[in-house]
Amino acid sequence: MIKLDFDKMNGLLPAIVQDYKTDEILMLGFMNEEAWKATLSTGQATFFSRSRQTLWVKGETSGNIQIVKEIRIDCDNDAVLLIVEQIGGAACHTGYRSCFFKRVEEGAVEVIGTPAIDPKEIYHR
Repeated sequence: MIKLDFDKMNGLLPAIVQDYKTDEILMLGFMNEEAWKATLSTGQATFFSRSRQTLWVKGETSGNIQIVKEIRIDCDNDAVLLIVEQIGGAACHTGYRSCFFKRVEEGAVEVIGTPAIDPKEIYHR
């Protein structure tokens, strides 16, 4: 049985998400035990939203889902790496393929890449 340590961060674990084909880091989310179990049982990346205090399946609204291909656990059993097939063009809610589209260079932040989708068309905010 897999025993993860949800106690260190008040019931949450950081979950790094990586593309299984390109090794690109797509995002960082958080999982509580319920999200972890949902991910294992469905094969879809499921997280705990700290702002909404509820579970969310990645892509539930946008259609940009993440199919889990492999899961790795760190040495302390308190962080996970989800290696996924990213369905749809963007893992980031801002429309970029990766949430890590900003680079720090010479003390300034530079946006690298271009959005893959227009988030206004998906999220209707």
